[in-house]
Amino acid sequence: MKEKAIILMITILYLSSSNTTTFESLVIGVSDGDTLTLLSADKKQTKIRLDSIDAPEKKQPFGNVAKKALSDKVYKKQVIVESSKIDKYGRTVGTVWVDGLLVNLEMVKTGIAWVYRKYATNQAYYSAEEIAKNNKIGLWSQPNPVPPWEFRHPVNNNPPIAIVINIPSSETFSRSDKNSYCKSMKSCAEAIYYLKECGAKKLDMDGDGLPCENLCK
Repeated sequence: MKEKAIILMITILYLSSSNTTTFESLVIGVSDGDTLTLLSADKKQTKIRLDSIDAPEKKQPFGNVAKKALSDKVYKKQVIVESSKIDKYGRTVGTVWVDGLLVNLEMVKTGIAWVYRKYATNQAYYSAEEIAKNNKIGLWSQPNPVPPWEFRHPVNNNPPIAIVINIPSSETFSRSDKNSYCKSMKSCAEAIYYLKECGAKKLDMDGDGLPCENLCK
């Protein structure tokens, strides 16, 4: 009864949107755990991105498991889609129903998809994820599962390596020439002096702050 109440609540929320369109179509392909392809009666194909969830990428643990799970649920079946938007890749974003079940929510409940926090607003998804996580179901059986949005855009946490070179005083080099070239430099220290003290920007052609790579490498 509780499960039916959750599904009913989600149904009401989606149908209450005046921008929501509903249609029925045949699933002819499953790309991964959150993307599938439909074929309409007039032979028109539509790519569907499941709303509110994000399944593991194919190269991630449980990536193939998620794809197979979605395929087992919907492949070659008639599904009902409720959608209100198109994403930047031209895919229809929506909720998919099959045999009375909300597929998006089922993927989260069985621990093979994350709630896509950037877009999900329905609390039922978060509750389902919390239950799966607490019971270590599916991908939550891993020690530290990486969300697919982090996998797609990894953050480099390594701090930049500081290159410290002692720049000689102005007494070392008496010239002040903004038009100096690397071929006239005798050392890295001299090149750095003319870049920093004389503003000889031609010594740093790639703009990385380090002049004359052939001398300062």
